[in-house]
Amino acid sequence: MIDIWTEKYRPRKLSDIVGQDEIIRKLQSFVRHRELPHLIFAGPAGVGKTTAALSVAIELFGEDWRDNFLELNASNERGIDVIRDNVKDFARIMPSNGLGFKIIFLDEADQLTPEAQAALRRTMELYSSATRFIFSCNYSSQIIPPIQSRTVVMRFRPIKPEDMKKRIEVIAKQENFTIDDDAMAAITEISEGDMRKALNILQTIKSSGEMTASRIYEISGMANPKQYKSLLSKALSGLFDDARETLDSMMIEQGLSGIDIVRGIHSVVRKELISPRQKLQIIMALGESEFRIVEGSSDTIQLDALMARLAYIGQEFN
Repeated sequence: MIDIWTEKYRPRKLSDIVGQDEIIRKLQSFVRHRELPHLIFAGPAGVGKTTAALSVAIELFGEDWRDNFLELNASNERGIDVIRDNVKDFARIMPSNGLGFKIIFLDEADQLTPEAQAALRRTMELYSSATRFIFSCNYSSQIIPPIQSRTVVMRFRPIKPEDMKKRIEVIAKQENFTIDDDAMAAITEISEGDMRKALNILQTIKSSGEMTASRIYEISGMANPKQYKSLLSKALSGLFDDARETLDSMMIEQGLSGIDIVRGIHSVVRKELISPRQKLQIIMALGESEFRIVEGSSDTIQLDALMARLAYIGQEFN
């Protein structure tokens, strides 16, 4: 049986969670004092929100943590009946542990309907002496103010590349393989701070047996940044037909969409040493192209128009 690495290497202790040092210190303080307020964990996917909630429960309740911890995914069960039934039933049961409270963890809580959140607020009031709530969400602004005012908001950040590399090196050592700097850089760039995505990529390339940067980009369905740099250079140099050929190759042979290409160019432009005024013009052109594609315009026509616009920008600043 093949273990999924995101679960196999999920930290079980707060001290093992990477990239969220300040938040971990606060949570460790709660655990040390055996107290816990209602919490909101806000931040992008794959940065440790669920892991932090599980680790808090494990460190507070020990081997009996499963009896004192209820996890619900609000994106699947987002209606008011879930609050009235599952949450309320668990909250009204008196805790059997020495701390005097249990934990209810609501993942993706920003997907709860306003009615469900209003019902949840009342449940929090009624059972606050015996139940602590931890909400996990991408955007805390989607949680109604009455709930926000009853919680401590902790904002998780994307994992920094250096923290991600350290974690990947530990896992690679345990799995008995090595990964070079180029492949490591490719994983951290594609993952964009998402540790879960990084581990999925790592396990996939380990299974494929080819631990190279080009293979990583291929598996991830992304073009190598060198291709985007080449595309941008051709367009800014006025080589429209050459840029168009590169676009056709990326879309047909690699299966990239118009949005993928626009965002790939944007990622390269932000890092390139381009004059500030030229960079502004390019980013505005990219923003307009993305908007038009998202609104339903033809990928091919909009990318042609983008290449033409970049050619004009290149001429303007030469």
